[in-house]
Amino acid sequence: MAVKYFLPLLLLSLLIAECASRPLYTLPSLAKAGTKKPLQTSRPFNVAHRGANGEFPEETAPAYMRAIEEGADFIEADILSTKDGVLICHHDVNLDDTTDVADHKEFADRKRTYEVQGMNMTGFFTVDFTLEELRTLGAKQRYPFRDQQYNGKFPIITFDEYIAIALDAPRVVGIYPEIKNPVFINQQVKWADGKKFEDKIVATLKKYGYRGSYMSKDWLKQPIFIQSFAATSLVYISNMTDSPKVFLIDDVTILTEDTNKTYAEITSDAYLDYIKPYVVGIGPWKDTIVPVSNNRLTTPTDLVARAHSRNLQVHPYTYRNENQFLHSGFHQDAYLEYDYWINKIGVDGLFTDFTGSLHNFQELSSPLPKLQ
Repeated sequence: MAVKYFLPLLLLSLLIAECASRPLYTLPSLAKAGTKKPLQTSRPFNVAHRGANGEFPEETAPAYMRAIEEGADFIEADILSTKDGVLICHHDVNLDDTTDVADHKEFADRKRTYEVQGMNMTGFFTVDFTLEELRTLGAKQRYPFRDQQYNGKFPIITFDEYIAIALDAPRVVGIYPEIKNPVFINQQVKWADGKKFEDKIVATLKKYGYRGSYMSKDWLKQPIFIQSFAATSLVYISNMTDSPKVFLIDDVTILTEDTNKTYAEITSDAYLDYIKPYVVGIGPWKDTIVPVSNNRLTTPTDLVARAHSRNLQVHPYTYRNENQFLHSGFHQDAYLEYDYWINKIGVDGLFTDFTGSLHNFQELSSPLPKLQ
């Protein structure tokens, strides 16, 4: 397609050509990592949750590039698959909430109902579209109270393109891919070589040189955390890659998609002891760490202390600037929330929709040494 979109950003000009015959972002990276400013490791990691999605539609090239510009240590992505087995960046298994698929009448007959994580879900699913078809859709903002001006202007990107954005950053920027809904993807997508979804993700990471245990020389050159809510996926890939892994934890009442246990069960001491050999950390929903009642924080649980006692990092999600998400005790001030979680709860990383605000807070409260 010859349609082009030009978007001026602060210190950044972005030109995306939507073209089925080549990637949306130059592959592979030509930058030399040895000449780049290294990853900071002296303060909690700033993880750009689906990119700077408080400003741009989530998991699009502009969202990731903006996050890098604003100071992200890691850019985070959810990895799913297309019908033809191409790995893409998209949070939901369906397309309804974050693309303009409903406006494409040519796909009206693609609406399906599937069982996903024990519940029936109806909509338009990534597994029913080829990559070429998905390229015709435009991403849009999930929340109506966020900037809508970029709706429909940027396409879904592939896993390869996301990696390339990180590798081509002017400094070392890590990636934080999630093995998303692996049970559903392995049920619906079959690769000709008989490989599983998890195999394809690991193969892609190896293709671009991601390897090495946490804080190793290789890891510092190309930092990565591999995350999943499915513990079985993390255990499965443990013999394929030594890249560090993070086990995600949802609300304690929700059942895991792969083991049918509640997250209350898998935050027990016994389960943390079980998962510890396979992961370097956990990524809990922040309300699982500090429960909320009437929009106010209550007494913190001991989850962070129990994780730290096992030398596991804690990277909670999700920090958002809007009043709709800030609990009452923070008085509509995102900096107060960051201060609470970093300095009182003692977390090791934060998933945020607003990379710039977290970066600015950290620069004010804990500026990096000059060499960083």
